Amino acid sequence: MKFLSLWSSFLPRRRRDRLRCLLAALCGAWLPVCVAGDVDASARNFDRYFHQLVKKQDIPGAAYVIVDGDRVVAMNTYGVRVKGKRGRINRNTVFRLASVSKTFAGSMAAVLEHEKKFSWGDRVVRYVPELSFKTPALSRQLQVQHLLSHSSGLTPNAYDNYLEDNKPLSKILPQFANIDPRCKPGNCYGYQNVLFSLIEDVIYKATGVTYERQLKERFFVPLKMKDASLGWESFMASNNRAAPHVQTGRGWRPVTVRKEYYLAAPAAGVNASISDMAQWLKAQMGYYPRVLSPEVIQDITTERVETQRHMRHRIWRDYLTHAGYGLGWRLYTMGDDRIIYHGGWVAGFRAAVAYSEKQKIGIAILMNAESRVIADLTANFVIDITGNGALSTAMTR
Repeated sequence: MKFLSLWSSFLPRRRRDRLRCLLAALCGAWLPVCVAGDVDASARNFDRYFHQLVKKQDIPGAAYVIVDGDRVVAMNTYGVRVKGKRGRINRNTVFRLASVSKTFAGSMAAVLEHEKKFSWGDRVVRYVPELSFKTPALSRQLQVQHLLSHSSGLTPNAYDNYLEDNKPLSKILPQFANIDPRCKPGNCYGYQNVLFSLIEDVIYKATGVTYERQLKERFFVPLKMKDASLGWESFMASNNRAAPHVQTGRGWRPVTVRKEYYLAAPAAGVNASISDMAQWLKAQMGYYPRVLSPEVIQDITTERVETQRHMRHRIWRDYLTHAGYGLGWRLYTMGDDRIIYHGGWVAGFRAAVAYSEKQKIGIAILMNAESRVIADLTANFVIDITGNGALSTAMTR
């Protein structure tokens, strides 16, 4: 099967797709992205796989959407908003997006940068003068683009523990005077939440408009993301919100919605429903050019730094030929295609969004539980749409 999949990759796309559909029929496997019209049948098979895994893991609630071009081919929900209660997850149930929020921040900043409100090469201290490293001269090397690409050079997740203790950024920033970058900014990767969120100050000082208002006026309203919002207060104000759940010895247990990472709003503060995520996928794939122009999309998906250690992940390692980070997006090369991807995980929620740059097929998954099953679902789907057949293998286990 692997040999046939590899051999078929050398055929023209339409012939390759027909061959994969034939193989699916012969082998009983799930091979998505068949000829036009068959993607709907493929989505139905993913739906069975989705329900199989979330039921096996006893996930309280989840939702997914699959988008092909500008068309939603599948959207489904599972379970309840709060375990032990009757309220069901539906298409408008709001989840925390956690670090998938970074895709909004990177995109928003890129829109404004292309409007000449600021430049990627601007020094961060121009907008956040209170930021200083142990060696003060090094703080002047940090550029706006380094914030959004996690290429500040600092140790990964610097001072995230302060966020988890519910401290605001104003109380955390002085701590950076105690450390220096491990490398020159722009030269190495180190995932950040605190520094990433400084883009909020950049946007406000460059435009005079708050980050929250920019998101609403530039993204949520024109894209008709009717359930989307920013922040803890907005999340709690929704009557149709999913509760966070953590795993205990007796299974999943609902917990209080914590503010912590909401204090780093660009990094982890967006809330949205699965219907909203369908719109966000379409925009990212280029189907709302008045919101996200082709130039902006190209900019945010241009690699700023390599992230080679991600190629060693158990799910991806057999498929990736390169891994990097753009502006709020992970960039995974698989053969002649790229997967534009980001995941999120915070205090009882998981989220993931990914799409094939070449085939314009994407998926978003939201869960109100801290389950790793979301990584398997997302990775197997995107690996399969690039022709590697991972999902067909997974479904036969």
